[in-house]
Amino acid sequence: MLQKRREDARALRKVRETSTASPLDFARSALECDASSHRFLRARAAQVEDRPDNLKRDSSGKYVKWPPRHDQRRELHSRRLKARLLIFIATATALSGGIDCAASAGVSSADSSVLGFKQWGLLAIQDGGRRKPIDTFAKETLIRITGRSTYTDKNGRKWQPNDFVLSALLETHDWKNEPMVLVSFGKLKEQLGLDETQRRFSFAQLAGSGELQRIANEAQALKRAEKPLDRVQQEALGVSDRLTLLARLMDGNTLLIIPAPKNETGPWVEPSGWSKYYSAAQFAPVQTQLQTVATAYVNGDGFNFSRAANQLRDNLRGVSPSIYPQERQLRLEYFYNHFEAFYRAIWCYGIALVILVTAHLRKRSRALQNIGVAVALVGLAFHASGIVMRCMIAGRPPVTNMYESIIWVSFAVSFFGMIFFARYRAPVYLLAALPVTLIALLLVHQMPIAMPSSIDPLVPVLRDNFWLTVHVLTITLSYAAFALAMGFGHILLWRYARNPAAARADAPMHFWLYRVLQLGVLLLAAGTILGGVWANYSWGRFWGWDPKETWALIALLCYILALHGRLAGWWTQFGLAVASVVCFLAVLMAWYGVNFVLGKGLHSYGFGIGGETYVATFIVLDLLFVAFAIWRYCTSKSAVAPVSEIEGERVAV
Repeated sequence: MLQKRREDARALRKVRETSTASPLDFARSALECDASSHRFLRARAAQVEDRPDNLKRDSSGKYVKWPPRHDQRRELHSRRLKARLLIFIATATALSGGIDCAASAGVSSADSSVLGFKQWGLLAIQDGGRRKPIDTFAKETLIRITGRSTYTDKNGRKWQPNDFVLSALLETHDWKNEPMVLVSFGKLKEQLGLDETQRRFSFAQLAGSGELQRIANEAQALKRAEKPLDRVQQEALGVSDRLTLLARLMDGNTLLIIPAPKNETGPWVEPSGWSKYYSAAQFAPVQTQLQTVATAYVNGDGFNFSRAANQLRDNLRGVSPSIYPQERQLRLEYFYNHFEAFYRAIWCYGIALVILVTAHLRKRSRALQNIGVAVALVGLAFHASGIVMRCMIAGRPPVTNMYESIIWVSFAVSFFGMIFFARYRAPVYLLAALPVTLIALLLVHQMPIAMPSSIDPLVPVLRDNFWLTVHVLTITLSYAAFALAMGFGHILLWRYARNPAAARADAPMHFWLYRVLQLGVLLLAAGTILGGVWANYSWGRFWGWDPKETWALIALLCYILALHGRLAGWWTQFGLAVASVVCFLAVLMAWYGVNFVLGKGLHSYGFGIGGETYVATFIVLDLLFVAFAIWRYCTSKSAVAPVSEIEGERVAV
């Protein structure tokens, strides 16, 4: 039985590495092992005490059986729970192909939610092309499967990421029948015959769906042929990937915590593959601590769990000190995960906005305004600290995916607003900047699947920190300036809608908007030219009418036309306010539309799906608001000639 188990595990790994079948096939295979898994567990529980690997050196240096039979009975209160622990030990000693894939709802264990998972979360793991704490891996895994950073099961228990990962590895919970796999697209649910009011379904329910397998196989075939996929096929591939991830987590194949001995780029292995790099004597301390961690977890022993996890980290670093991440790197990323700087910034920005709006309505409330500015500065500090920590972890500027670019652009919007406020002493800059920043941060954190927050390695074309910093940061800073101008334009249009005559007479407001637009045009022009230089360096041509390049040029021309038209007298100050809002739609297309709607071109490293409903709703509501402001402006009977022209404003300044 044991030999057959080994052969099956090796065969499954070989098939997974070489097969071109859908990942859903492997998820489905996990359901087929239930019948034999319990027989295997019973056999393993009976055999493991007589195996040579189940030994430990005593104080005299001799090998003795460990732990003694009576100790095992005292630590594990049932034979089935003992079997679960042996699965983990077997993983560490290469006696099986990974943690058994059968789920058992009846396994009894202590309440693990009371444990402290910091020491366990500080263990390093290789995942997604980089070395990271298990805490990061657990959070990203749970988000990818469920779309949330925590999960509440059918019984009402709330699972934290680290608790979920350990429970899936040791199978202390029936995860296969837990409705946790996200399926959000309505048409896919309709095609699969699922309840359209439900967003999450069980592994067993989805892996047993022949229709899902068919759609996923078709999508993979089209993808290999480099043909476009429709939205249903894209979503089916996403669901298939979630099922595969959950299946690999439950069978232990994702637990790559054993470091390569010398090569930094060498693959890490799961505990069952330790013999690829190390001798039995080298791995013995790691094996012991793995056993202790598993025992303490299932018994709810917080002290021994934390101590064993800390010792396990030291032992793993000891077998490969030059490859294992330094303690400060692991602790920095763990702190970044739990400090949640961007959520703190959201709260500060929201409070500051309420205070500043109150101060604006009350007039002459300088003390209240100062408090609002101070709170906004605290939010800006939290925001900056999150970006700095992310840069230190990744070793690069945070602008390589949509999540990072939104985080950076939203910071720059508030930063520009604070700079202009300090220059002109006009709180309207903050009133324009804070809502934009707040909405951007809230939106990006509401779409963790479409815009994942994971820190991924750079694709080859981006592996040049000089050009990445010069070109991408310049382009995204221009987006921030235009976003600030868009917020400013909304304030002006609201004033035109309420009282057109008073809005026309407010020359400083129009001048401040003009200044922000000038900054944006300068940055976007420089960024576009620098992008051409980088394209010539990377792809061998300065300009190729790639969709990203084309829409960046369209956005630049739109804003140049808006500024030139105002100087030439083609439209009034009101026209400039309208242009500041409408032209931002071109920026939105260049920034979001090319990546998430068109999905074509050489800038494929930024592509994704999702969020179309939010963006489309914003565009429709925004255009309706602009149309209402234009109608109010045109029908107003109190129109008067503008007090000053933009040329006069330039002379005054």
